[in-house]
Amino acid sequence: MPTAVINGLITRYEVLGSGPPLLMYSPAGFDATLEKWSTQGVYARVRLLDHLPTKYTCIIFDRRECGESEGRIERITWAHYVAQGKGLLQHLGIGRAHLLGGCMGVCPVLAFGVMHPEATLSMILWWPVGGIKYRINVHQRFTEHLAYVHQHGLEQVVSLILKEGKPFNSDPRGGPWASVIWRDQAFAKSYAEQDVDDYKLIVTGMARTLFDRDTVPGAEPEDLLRLKIPALVVPGRDKFHATSAARYLEECLPQAEYWDVPVEEQTEESASHLVLDFLERASNHV
Repeated sequence: MPTAVINGLITRYEVLGSGPPLLMYSPAGFDATLEKWSTQGVYARVRLLDHLPTKYTCIIFDRRECGESEGRIERITWAHYVAQGKGLLQHLGIGRAHLLGGCMGVCPVLAFGVMHPEATLSMILWWPVGGIKYRINVHQRFTEHLAYVHQHGLEQVVSLILKEGKPFNSDPRGGPWASVIWRDQAFAKSYAEQDVDDYKLIVTGMARTLFDRDTVPGAEPEDLLRLKIPALVVPGRDKFHATSAARYLEECLPQAEYWDVPVEEQTEESASHLVLDFLERASNHV
């Protein structure tokens, strides 16, 4: 599978199909690998990658710190994820693209639209994360990781990950860089040797600034209100994808279309028809 070096970090990606470009930010939080479009929950059910590549060039990738993409110890912001996607488009020689984000992948899509509206043809926002229960849960994960670091130290974090092999989503104790530690021996060594107090500040700041509200993070509402970009919002309905988060995006985005159907009616047939129709209309709008 091809890779690209973006801002000094390797990104694993794959290009499927042909037609106008569609950059896809994977679901699954801190385990956002390109495979999740085919294996994760609702995405496995609606099988978007069985339909979208027939008319679009689908660009899927492992988000940084996930899967086989590299990472770096720093206070990661939504802008870092935007830079990865924008860099991948530049690597492929693409100036403008449709964007599709699932789950936590919705957040960098929103940030991308705000930061690079001239490069964003449309935005598909599928099951945006958000809601009070989501915010509490994700902060709790960071708290559990910091408590483990405080009690056992960074070397023990590395030992735990190398023994268990679980990403941050599956075992909070391992932290946001668990996937990189698992597959990169040199990174694991430098991780264990860093200043632990500095590391705690990085992680604390990352949790506070990434997940700073009880609705969808990623971009400020005042910036979303000014976006003149066609958007399709597909609501979820569980403790991590509150329907209120999807309604919030409908309210904030001037050109939003809201798919007002229950989750159980989001089938492969209805979803593929909806997305292909939206993308065609968004392309004609341009």
